[in-house]
Amino acid sequence: MRLHLVDGTYELYRAHYSPRPGTTTPDGRDVKATAGVMDSLLALLHDETEAVTHIAVAFDNPIRSFRNALFAGYKGDEGVPPELRAQFDLVEHAVESLGVRVWSMKDHEADDALATAAARFAGEVEQVRLLTPDKDLGQCVRGQHVVQVDRRQQKVMDAEAVKAKMGVAPESIPDLLALMGDDADGIPGLPGFGAKGAATVLQAYGHLEAIPDSAAEWTAKPRGADKLAATLKAHREDARLYRTLATVVEDAPLPGTKSLADLEWKGVPEARFKAFCEGLGFKTLQRRPKRWAV
Repeated sequence: MRLHLVDGTYELYRAHYSPRPGTTTPDGRDVKATAGVMDSLLALLHDETEAVTHIAVAFDNPIRSFRNALFAGYKGDEGVPPELRAQFDLVEHAVESLGVRVWSMKDHEADDALATAAARFAGEVEQVRLLTPDKDLGQCVRGQHVVQVDRRQQKVMDAEAVKAKMGVAPESIPDLLALMGDDADGIPGLPGFGAKGAATVLQAYGHLEAIPDSAAEWTAKPRGADKLAATLKAHREDARLYRTLATVVEDAPLPGTKSLADLEWKGVPEARFKAFCEGLGFKTLQRRPKRWAV
């Protein structure tokens, strides 16, 4: 058995900004993103190499979470195109019509749902596959048992691959993002710390608390070590806050999910799927399913 955990918000944005032709309903609503997510998930569900047995898709709905109360600069819903925002609820119904469990996250983020499920169910499956390119989720990767999958680039990253890409082990990724920042999430990082310098220090010390105040005590010295050490000493509390923002939680609520059995994919429920497609005028999608629920 495999557990596929999909970042639905990423899929929604990817579909919206993709070069695929626009899609509108008979009454003129823009539903390109929703159609794209359904198309992408149908491809995943019928991909023999992925061999989906258990699956869930998590969405940020709304975008804001508990992290916004911790830091005013954290990512919000400003700038979300109105035609995309109008599909936040619709896409959840779309995914449910495929017979797939949906987690609609209110105070937490989709990443928190994926991390929670990975931690909760990893011991019950052969492999957990986190379907998102988001570097935040690299912190959840464990050996080859919990891996991160970038479907667009067709890459599977285990713990060694995460370390090769990010420069640090999975467990140090929140510390790395705290130092170097993360523009996608509105985490500023500390002045002067780039990806290479932050990774060099964390390769030696692992976590913020273990890094000495004085660069004279550093066993790994990136360029400008004295200045970086002074910056860290002066802004350790900021760094700890940024790490909290970058750390996914593993106790987020998973609506409708009490056990792994609740995530089993049994096929596309024919009547429900066809009714949904007909309501939006998705004629092509209606011909896509290869496996119907019994």
